[in-house]
Amino acid sequence: MKTASTKVINGWAMYDWANSVYNLVITTTFFPIYFLAVTNEHVSFLGMKFVNSALYNYTMAAAYLLVAIASPILSSIADTRGNKKNFLRFFTILGALSCSALYFFDSSTLMLGVVCFMLSTVGYCGGLVFYNSYLPEIAAPEDRDRISARGFSMGYIGSVILQLIGFGLVIAGPKLGMDESMPVKLTFLLVGVWWLGFALITFARLPDSIATVSQHTGSALTEGFTELRKVYAQVKQMPVLKRFLRGFFFYSMGVQTVMMAATVFGSKVLHLPAQMLIVTVVIIQLVAILGAWSMARLSDKYGNLRVLIGVVILWVGICIAGYKMQTATHFYMLATAVGLVMGGIQSLSRSTYAKLMPETTDTTSFFSYYDVTEKLSIVIGMFSFAYIDDLTEDMRNSVLALVVFFIIGLIWVLSALRKQQQLKPAI
Repeated sequence: MKTASTKVINGWAMYDWANSVYNLVITTTFFPIYFLAVTNEHVSFLGMKFVNSALYNYTMAAAYLLVAIASPILSSIADTRGNKKNFLRFFTILGALSCSALYFFDSSTLMLGVVCFMLSTVGYCGGLVFYNSYLPEIAAPEDRDRISARGFSMGYIGSVILQLIGFGLVIAGPKLGMDESMPVKLTFLLVGVWWLGFALITFARLPDSIATVSQHTGSALTEGFTELRKVYAQVKQMPVLKRFLRGFFFYSMGVQTVMMAATVFGSKVLHLPAQMLIVTVVIIQLVAILGAWSMARLSDKYGNLRVLIGVVILWVGICIAGYKMQTATHFYMLATAVGLVMGGIQSLSRSTYAKLMPETTDTTSFFSYYDVTEKLSIVIGMFSFAYIDDLTEDMRNSVLALVVFFIIGLIWVLSALRKQQQLKPAI
């Protein structure tokens, strides 16, 4: 196949610019800091008692579980009807509006905050299913590493810009007569507007997908999971892809959990001020841009799987160091390391899957399988992290437990590389 025009590629990458601000500005920075600030150490929700940081992580896990269940159904409909752009648009609107509604969240509206946060996370994750599925449709195999890295890099750049705007509001708020919470609430609102506004460029430039012929006559629910089983059956016949996905499943439990819980850890365990946490996340995002591009270049030289092995080993070291971390300096040093490997492992995982998957027009179902794999891993990772935190009331134990997930993932990626070497030259 031939790579699409620059206009289409830039339109696709623009969605990373649009929606990454939610993940990196809201999920990673402002919402967890604000959530811990407006709630007590122990909170009551739906008649049950929780440690507040554990409730935050449980909410995240629940949102990802909803997406994992729904995405195969939605992706099947999108492929058979050729309307994946409509689903991308729907989830974008859901996420952006729910994020904007967080403006009304305070200590007296815990239910509103939890529900809107969950719905905005569903919107973010649901949109990624259809966004990722466009990559093999618009990029030739030899260009997928580069284009995938471009998307992540644009996402990080956009997030840094909005992060700095939010940081500026926090600093300038008191001088402008705002109360302490107003700058954060305005940031929630700005993220929703940014997300939806820039996504309009993506909607205008991406081509409409082509419908595939469905062999099923059942309901959307039945067809969705039938498509997922078909993809699973094909994956089982592809030994390298099968092993890679098993490794991806386990190391994603750790990667995504570290990304989502890092700010909570810095705030609650190390008692770092909000301003320093915001600056730290900006540094992580800037370093992640370098990480995404450098890992793409290394993969050209050494192969995707070899580079992934090295990156997962670095993640093991990061978790061990996180368990022993005592000072703010240690946190900032470790945050820089997280940024370097975070951008690399996300971009490489997506492009490796796009390379290893078979040539097919059913790209949404294949990327739905990839997405379900990732989302289920996040559910397990976040739930485990929250449960250990709730049980021991020490988040360090939760960080250390993630090492197990990374080691199992490493073993499977090593197995994928060995099998790949037996079959053909490394990708």
